[in-house]
Amino acid sequence: MAKQSKNIKTKAQAESKDEAEPRHYYEAVGRRKTSIARARITALSKKGITAFIVNNKLLEEYFPRGEYSKIAKAPIYTANQDGVFSISVRVSGGGTHSQAEAVRHGVARALLLADNSHRKELKRAGFLKRDPRAKERRKFGLKKARKAPQWAKR
Repeated sequence: MAKQSKNIKTKAQAESKDEAEPRHYYEAVGRRKTSIARARITALSKKGITAFIVNNKLLEEYFPRGEYSKIAKAPIYTANQDGVFSISVRVSGGGTHSQAEAVRHGVARALLLADNSHRKELKRAGFLKRDPRAKERRKFGLKKARKAPQWAKR
């Protein structure tokens, strides 16, 4: 008997934990060159101060150059959603510029999951398309991808 009531209590406690505070977030993946960013946006209960965290650092700390933080924040300003979402991103691979663009791609996709009405302006700005450009591989017999060694006839 005691074991059954104990199990019932734990089930009730588990249900109350689930109902306590539901976290509504939207998650999307953004890519650029070899960088991969997993963006998670959480809706705030009221408009206020938002946090933009990249790899457990503030955006301005992770991307000290202002240009890169502007690139990462671009979808929020384009969709006019500043102060609505709290954003957390995990990014790896590539350089700082491609990481910023991967963050932009991921945040734009997550915003689209949250509210599909912003699709038109995000698509027009080019934030929803993955940029397929990457470094071309080096071919054998050449010095670089296309540069051939110097050739002399005589």
